[in-house]
Amino acid sequence: MLTSVFIAVVSLALFWMAAFTLWWQMHAWRTPEVLASTRFSRPDGDEHVSFSLLLPARHEQAVLDHTIQRLLESTHTDFEIIVIVGHDDPETTEVAEKAASRDPRVRVVVDTHEKKNKPKAMNTALPHCRGDVVGVFDAEDQVHPELLAHVDHAFRTTGADVVQGGVQLINFHSSWYSLRNCLEYFFWFRSRLHLHAQKGFIPLGGNTVFVRTDVLREADGWDPNCLAEDCDLGVRLSSVGKKVVVAYDSDMVTKEETPGSLMSLLKQRTRWNQGFLQVYRKKDWKQLPTFGQRLLARYTLMTPFMQAFTGLIIPLNIAIAVFLDVSVTVAFITFLPAVTALVTFVFEVVGLHDFGKQYGLRVRFVHYLKLIVGGPFYQVLLAGAAVRAVWREQRGQNDWELTSHVGAHLADAEAGAGTTRDLREDVPA
Repeated sequence: MLTSVFIAVVSLALFWMAAFTLWWQMHAWRTPEVLASTRFSRPDGDEHVSFSLLLPARHEQAVLDHTIQRLLESTHTDFEIIVIVGHDDPETTEVAEKAASRDPRVRVVVDTHEKKNKPKAMNTALPHCRGDVVGVFDAEDQVHPELLAHVDHAFRTTGADVVQGGVQLINFHSSWYSLRNCLEYFFWFRSRLHLHAQKGFIPLGGNTVFVRTDVLREADGWDPNCLAEDCDLGVRLSSVGKKVVVAYDSDMVTKEETPGSLMSLLKQRTRWNQGFLQVYRKKDWKQLPTFGQRLLARYTLMTPFMQAFTGLIIPLNIAIAVFLDVSVTVAFITFLPAVTALVTFVFEVVGLHDFGKQYGLRVRFVHYLKLIVGGPFYQVLLAGAAVRAVWREQRGQNDWELTSHVGAHLADAEAGAGTTRDLREDVPA
């Protein structure tokens, strides 16, 4: 009897978590009006905001110059690019110095910290920022030339303290896991972050995020010891009532590549999960004014671990319902998480179709097959990353495991640029 009750309670909890996660994931597609409201409004041609664009680069000599040149093509006229390199990274430094010698808008700042990570690098550059707004990009980013003009307009028309733009992984065909990785970004930036901004609690993305310089300095920049410095900054700014605006346009997103190997993806997810755990334990989110916001914060920061647990427990629940002697009611309840998982799979298939349309990419039958078949294996990987994150945090291992980049997304981004249609009003169908 006690076993049946326990199974039922766990199953109902999993069903609740999966259902709410799915609902939040579908936020932007609830109505055509909601979908339209998530995009940038069209700029009016005026420029009132100056930008300092931070570009932290460590062992990124293969992709850095392309990113710098892309940023220099911006249609906005008032910006500077600050490339942050390590004192022990001569290859990347050489690329950065050559770019600075070609264009006075590019400056190089050297990070001399013995133990290096992204937040320390950006904090090193913060005193050198001259712009009204600090923007952050990664060294492999493919940035649209009109993005800064759209962000300028967003700051002026909304009164925002922070503007979060979209980021999209593009090379979905590189491997079975890259397809799911690309789709995760699509749902997160296309939909989920808009809900967070609406609710007044948002874990910011790692790049294509723009913060008023005075607001950033007032917050003392980024936490140098946090492995999810972007999430932490968003939580701290949300907790003191700063206004965050999220805008997404498929034309304006910053395009990136997925990690090049399963181990690289595992390490990246470990770092993110460990960072979320660190932010949760810092408890800045407890300053949020309403109970609903604090509940959303608690749930969001623990989501990576709950998702990993859900993905592993659903098969066990089905096995219990099929092979153990339980009542019909309990058996039915154990299947509820599987039902939400099935609905999620259907929504993911529809989302993949829309992703292909949005970016002018050809999605074939084999990609839909990989999406479905790879789902359980991807959950195992996420679960492994969550367990590894907890293990590292308990052991005090906070070193930054760097994700290397080779530019696998650049050809895809260029190919899609000529074929992307204006599908901003489209709803997945």
